[in-house]
Amino acid sequence: MSELRDPIRSGPRPGGRSLRVQEAVHAAVTALIEEIGREGLTVPQVAARAGVTPSTIYRRWNDMATLISDVAQRNLRVDCPLKPSGRLSEDLPAWAEMYQEEMDSTPGRAMIRDVLRGWDGTQKACPLLDAVRPSIALICEASGEPVTFDVEAVIDAVVAPLVTRIVFTDAPLPAALARDAAVAFVARHSSGK
Repeated sequence: MSELRDPIRSGPRPGGRSLRVQEAVHAAVTALIEEIGREGLTVPQVAARAGVTPSTIYRRWNDMATLISDVAQRNLRVDCPLKPSGRLSEDLPAWAEMYQEEMDSTPGRAMIRDVLRGWDGTQKACPLLDAVRPSIALICEASGEPVTFDVEAVIDAVVAPLVTRIVFTDAPLPAALARDAAVAFVARHSSGK
């Protein structure tokens, strides 16, 4: 006897074939980018490597830019790369420095550009910003020092200038750019200015 599906449920099921297809396609994109680069990548190549039809890829991702962006978004770090010490004046600059090192690297720059290629602006926020919010929030929540600002203020003062420079320049950023911005930000908010 065949299993009946619930007609009320719609959309992809968590897990099952949908997840296997997504994982196979993501793995194919990652491997092909390493082998041939982004510019030469085609949907038929990805489909052949993933073992799916091109129509499966078009149905789910519409085009190559959206697919590459989806793969890049999946690789964005959302966990905090450091264990907060409770000293905001040390933790936020240390996190900012790590974030800059990761994003200003060749793979980091490629990931940022890939995410932006697929972001159509209809979502509430760019995935690049969504990815940093948990780390900043964790650092603020762990602080033993008073926190007189919200996560968005840190994004505006530290993250946004950094990402803007990465997107619009090819040269490596000054080594302490994000750390200095975070130090200045914490000092401004600590002194009540």
